[in-house]
Amino acid sequence: MTEPVVIRPATEADLESIEAVLRAHDDAPPGVPPFPDGAYHSYLRHLLARGTVSVAMAGGAIIGFGASIDTLRAVHLADLFVLPHAMGEGIGRRLVESVFPTSTPRTTFASDDPRAMHLYVGLGMTPLWPNFYLDGLARTLPEVDGVELASAEWAEVAALELQWTGHDRSEDYRVWAERPGNRFFVVRAGGLPVAAGDSRRRLRGTGRWLPRLIPAPETDPVPATLLAMRHAADEDGVVGACVMGPNPALRPLIVDYGFRIVDRDTFMATDPSLLDPRGIYDTGIP
Repeated sequence: MTEPVVIRPATEADLESIEAVLRAHDDAPPGVPPFPDGAYHSYLRHLLARGTVSVAMAGGAIIGFGASIDTLRAVHLADLFVLPHAMGEGIGRRLVESVFPTSTPRTTFASDDPRAMHLYVGLGMTPLWPNFYLDGLARTLPEVDGVELASAEWAEVAALELQWTGHDRSEDYRVWAERPGNRFFVVRAGGLPVAAGDSRRRLRGTGRWLPRLIPAPETDPVPATLLAMRHAADEDGVVGACVMGPNPALRPLIVDYGFRIVDRDTFMATDPSLLDPRGIYDTGIP
């Protein structure tokens, strides 16, 4: 690039420009509508409030941004995007360095772009397993004998995650509760909680998304996952989730219930124990 690139902290005034960078990387398949204006604003405000967000400026315009957030397990690289015409200039590395501490556990969900993989490996992260983005019809999923799902308040779900993982994510849950159409739930077997999470409307198109399902320690996550995805759906019945490769629910969802793989990325971390692959997590703020 001919213009000098400046990295600075992001502010609320940058939301529209950051969203424009995200839109430049939107590779939705034919027939899928674009994200509506402002679709990312709630998520980006969450990152600004709870994480570290930097933008890259050139010629008075934002050409890229990076964001990280402390999940209490590690610092997670939530986003790293540079406008296509400015890629390959080292801007991504500068953005990462501005949002990633040097002496802390790190995680990210990496695309298959070899340049990103090269960068993340250089930062001490190892590619550990693939994550699969699944879409399917909730009506294909069974009710599970002896397992029940009930609506819950966000504070109850946050308390269960604290009990099971030792991490107090209450501030994140408080923000997630404000997402339009968000629903929290607890899954019980024999009257005892075995998993908890939430579902939300998709950012575009029809259907709903299961961004979070935290299983209790030493429990089989498959019944809870099937039940959570069945009950996440609205009347149209379309539901999706990001299911990690080692999750034992992946095979039945694909083989037995006809869910399709529509995308994939790779979980990378400085330590494989930083995230339980039996769970389901939002890729931006796991």
